[in-house]
Formats: sequence, C-alpha cells, structure tokens
Amino acid sequence: MNFKLLIIILLIIIYAYGLLVKYLRLQSCRNAIPANVADIYDAETYERWRAYRKEKIRLSVADSTVALIVDVMLVTFDLYAAFAGLFPKGIEPQLFAVLLLSTLTSIATIPFSYYDTMRIEEKYGFNRTKGKTFWADQIKEFIISLGVLFLITWILSLLHRALGDWMIVTFAGFLTAFILLFLFLYPIFSRLFNKFAPLEEGELRDKLSGLLTSHGYTVRAIEVMDASKRTAKANAYFTGFGKMKTIVLFDTLIEKLSPDEICAVFAHELGHGLHKDTLKGQLMNSLQMIILSVLAWLTLRTTAIFTDCGFDKVNYGFAVILIMAVEFALIAPLFGILANYFSRRHEYRADDQAVKEGYGPALISGLKKLTQADFGDVAPSPALIMLEFSHPSLSQRIDAIEKTLAEKK
Repeated sequence: MNFKLLIIILLIIIYAYGLLVKYLRLQSCRNAIPANVADIYDAETYERWRAYRKEKIRLSVADSTVALIVDVMLVTFDLYAAFAGLFPKGIEPQLFAVLLLSTLTSIATIPFSYYDTMRIEEKYGFNRTKGKTFWADQIKEFIISLGVLFLITWILSLLHRALGDWMIVTFAGFLTAFILLFLFLYPIFSRLFNKFAPLEEGELRDKLSGLLTSHGYTVRAIEVMDASKRTAKANAYFTGFGKMKTIVLFDTLIEKLSPDEICAVFAHELGHGLHKDTLKGQLMNSLQMIILSVLAWLTLRTTAIFTDCGFDKVNYGFAVILIMAVEFALIAPLFGILANYFSRRHEYRADDQAVKEGYGPALISGLKKLTQADFGDVAPSPALIMLEFSHPSLSQRIDAIEKTLAEKK
C-alpha cells in the first residue's frame, strides 16, 4: 500500500467534508426568519447579517484551501523528514523538529485570521482588537500550541518505548487526565490574554451568588473579563470543579444584558451542573481518547507509513500529526453528530432549569439580545444543526421555553 497517497486522499476527503459544511452554512443564509425570532433582525439588518456570513464563509474556504495545499506539499515532497534531517539525531530532537515545522506552517493561515479580525469583524462593528494585541495573541498561541504538542508527543514516545502495545490504555488515561488538567488550569491560561477584575457589589452580584448558593454551590469569585479589548460580542462561563465555582462575565455581557437576563444565563448553566452534563461530556471525551490511543497504536506499529514519507524509522512527532490531523479528523464528524445530539438535549433541560428558577421570560429576552449582539444564525437548516450545532436553534429553544412556561400556568 502507498501510504503517502492514502494520506493525501484522506486530507482531501477531510477538506471536502469541510466544504460541505460551509455549503450548508451558505444555504442557510437563504432561509426566512422564524416568526418567534423575527424581532431580532429587521429586514435591513438581516441582509447585513447575510453579507457578513457570506464573507466569513468565503474567507474560511480560502483559509482551508491554503491549509490543504500546504499539508499536501509537506507530505508529497517529504518535507517533514527533510526538515527533521536538519536537527540532531535522537528521538526528542527529531519529534520536536516535526512538531516545530507543523506549528510553523500555521503561519500560512495567519493572513486569513488577520483579515477576519481586522477587516470583516471591523467592517461589521465587532472588532476591538488592536494590531499589537492580535500579534501578541499569535505569538502566545504559537508557543502554547508547540509546548502542548511536544508534551503529548513526548509522553506518547515514553509510553510506547516502555510498554509497547500495552500503551493504549495508559495513553488514553493520560490524554483524559491532560484534558481535565487543562480545564482546571484554563483560568490561569486565560489570564495570559485578558485582565480580570472582581464584579462590584450590587444587585447582580447578590443575585448570582444567591442563585448558586441556594443549590449548595460555593462561589469562589465573580469576575469581569475585559473581552471588549478584542470584540463587541458577549459571553460568560463557569470555571471550577465540583461545588466550588468561579463566575466569569464578559464586560460586554454586562453592557448588553439586564441583571435578570444575566441570572437567566447562569440559571441555565446551573442546570448543566445539577444534571452533571459536564461529567457526561467528559465520558464522551474519554471514549474519544481511547480511540485516539488505538489509532496511535496502529500508526506506530506500521513502519511503512513513515518510510513512505521519507523517514528511516518511526517519528513520534509525525505520528501525532497523522493521528490528530488526519486519522481522527476523518472520524471526528461521526462523534460530533452523536455528541451534538446529546448536547442539544442537555441544552433544553438546562433551559428548563432557568424557567424553574423564575427566569423563563428573562432567558428568552437574554438569548435574543446575545444572538443579536453576536450576529448569530437565527434560521439554520436542519442538516446544519445536525452536523454542527451543539445547541438547538434559538427558535427551537424559545418554542420549548414558552411551552414549559405555559405548562406552569
């Protein structure tokens, strides 16, 4: 079997699937707005949204096309092996060389990211990122990406050399633990990019604290993140494990939503916590990590993959690139469809929790404001929802919330 040719074919298949999703996004731009969300955009604004969406999709197609060309050239001309030859012999230098080249190739798509942020987002009034901030973010992301990739690959090489075929379960356990550790450390990493300040005393702070403590949660802190230095879009999230939570609010969220609407958003998040939805998501992640480990085992025991691509033996860095960017990327959409199906069910249930807390109407108005602020898609096609959406459409969520409210009367 010619593994080099097989890798190129798989890269093209993955690219083609991405084009299919982008085509469905483009088709959704033609959909009429459902009646229960018709007040989000007027006719002129919806046409502007369509223009925004089309520009983003076209840029995404160009971005993924350039990425495909770069990837195919790297494999076709054995450039990974050639670049590794410039480094000292030894497992660690060789795997680092391949990972460094892979990370460096992301530079080819930075112009698309720059145009997206500094041109399209700027044109439609969302961008607040300065050039200095953009480039600082790129450097930080490069260093973090390379460091994380090197750590994962180095651990894989250690486990494979020590355990051979028995590395599957151990590596799966390591990946799962690594993801949990990353989630735990996410608040620390986020401070490399943003500044945080305590939410001032007042109605909003009291309501958020009361909402969580009434269900036995301890609020470690309620912080405001300076998201406005990059975007006008709004968001919020919980961090922390178990009953100890930190609430993070984008400053843009506080600007756009009332205290009750913000509490409605967190009552929804509380619903996820009460039903252990995050834990269930981690179980799905663990299954994916097992499959990744099986792919790693199959890849590392097939030496011809590496010799066909110019190496004289197994290169762990190249193996991780193939596992993550080719092999797993090929089957990831199947997991995505399944995970999104369960996630959408969990979202309905979390919305019900907000209704139970007395925030049903506030959740509807808050979701509408967030969609409007984020220029969200209010009329996605069913096929697009199935393939890509972890949340039901806004229209579907409002239908369900209003049904629950009617049943309570």
